[in-house]
Amino acid sequence: MRSDDIDLCGTSFQRAVWRALLAIPRGRVTSYGEIARALGRPGAVRAVGTAVARNPFAPEVPCHRVVPADGRIGNYSGGEGVVTKIRLLEAEGVRVEKGRIVEFSQRFFRFAEEGLFSS
Repeated sequence: MRSDDIDLCGTSFQRAVWRALLAIPRGRVTSYGEIARALGRPGAVRAVGTAVARNPFAPEVPCHRVVPADGRIGNYSGGEGVVTKIRLLEAEGVRVEKGRIVEFSQRFFRFAEEGLFSS
């Protein structure tokens, strides 16, 4: 998947969200709110969620790495839903127990700490 492919569809906001998804490393997760803050739109958490759900490039553009801020798994619209999301995360080394990310704070990816997007 090339980030240029993202330019072929979606709104400018959706494309920004999908590019942010590409920055989340394997084995890490982030939240909808973290993406909204990284894009300089802290009030756009629900819009980020909608853009993540409409990602046409999954799993190459890894929307499965986005979870609610409390570490729950949340939803997933691809494959078999949440079962697929858990499978994808576990294949990347993220442990999930009782619908939550194990060691969530250690797995959490912050864009600002990596010098990506705005702080």
